[in-house]
Amino acid sequence: MQIGIIGCGQLARMLALAGWPLGLKFSFLAEPGDTGDCVLGLGNLVSMPDDFETMSAAALAEWVYFALDKPSVITVEKESVPVDLLEALKTHCAVYPDPKAVRICQNRGCEKEFIEGVGATMAPKIIVNTMEELEAAIEQLGFPVIVKTCEEGYDGLNQWKMDVAGDLVKFLASHDSIVESVVEKRVNFSREISLILVRAADGRTASYPATQNWHEGGILRASLAPAQNIDNDLAKQIEDLAERVLGNIDYVGVLAIECFVVDGKLLVNELAPRVHNSGHWTQQGAATSQFENHLRAIAGLPLGSTDVHGFAGMVNLLGVEIDAQTALKPNAFFHTYNKSVRPNRKVGHINIVHNDANSLKLQLDKTLAAIYS
Repeated sequence: MQIGIIGCGQLARMLALAGWPLGLKFSFLAEPGDTGDCVLGLGNLVSMPDDFETMSAAALAEWVYFALDKPSVITVEKESVPVDLLEALKTHCAVYPDPKAVRICQNRGCEKEFIEGVGATMAPKIIVNTMEELEAAIEQLGFPVIVKTCEEGYDGLNQWKMDVAGDLVKFLASHDSIVESVVEKRVNFSREISLILVRAADGRTASYPATQNWHEGGILRASLAPAQNIDNDLAKQIEDLAERVLGNIDYVGVLAIECFVVDGKLLVNELAPRVHNSGHWTQQGAATSQFENHLRAIAGLPLGSTDVHGFAGMVNLLGVEIDAQTALKPNAFFHTYNKSVRPNRKVGHINIVHNDANSLKLQLDKTLAAIYS
């Protein structure tokens, strides 16, 4: 089976590496500015035609479909893809996840509306479009807040934390206007966890144990799974949230839900309609990785077991060059993305497995200190 992937970054790379043993073949669509270095040698790499901006969605979809070797199914490795193109591609082959799910996750306002619609809980928020609305929203919510653009914001980009009135004054002085944004009340969370879920086209679902995450500057630094100290009440909230989200969207593939835990309650932060950074530990830590399960779901294959034997963790390599000799240990596994190094760029990760959670956390901490201190 031929799988077409919109995008050619590290997630596309790891999808292809997971799919080769299943006999799947891959082709990748590089958007303007993409080098394709991550997927070299893993399948056919094509670039958008020079005149793609002047082409109709239907004409571009036909070109993409044939350029990607007429795939049986097309998927995405990121949210920032043209949804009109995805919709038009549905006339040629299956597209998973459905473009409407991608559209929801592209815009924080739409995403928050969806989360509210399924009855899930999140931090208080207000959507704003002008500076006057921004000031009014902050007055209503009270400090501290975080302001995030509804689109084109990830890994801490296009986000501004405001703790006191002086922060707002500085923001207003440095910006003439503001695009559509979400103003969120910053909550005093005890930890951040993520849920990695998978749903097949026939409605079968599976989930990995909740993952605990640690961020620095809005970028994921490390993860540990299964998250520790999940009591019965929180476990029920996690199960309920997964059912609410997957039960209210025609979704196929892996879906990630990022959450805060506040006073024992689960608050949804963001959704990601794709394989996710916080699920990288599944490559060595679970019976079936998130990448393989995404492919199984979109290809109509049986979902794989999400069982975890012991504990697993992940350390992101952000703007640092580490070689295999340094990274590899008997229980540590090195994954490089074949990307050039620049500040805060995700260039690889290290997965660590252990039969003891405390020992694993200690090794994660030592690895982080060795890399970033």
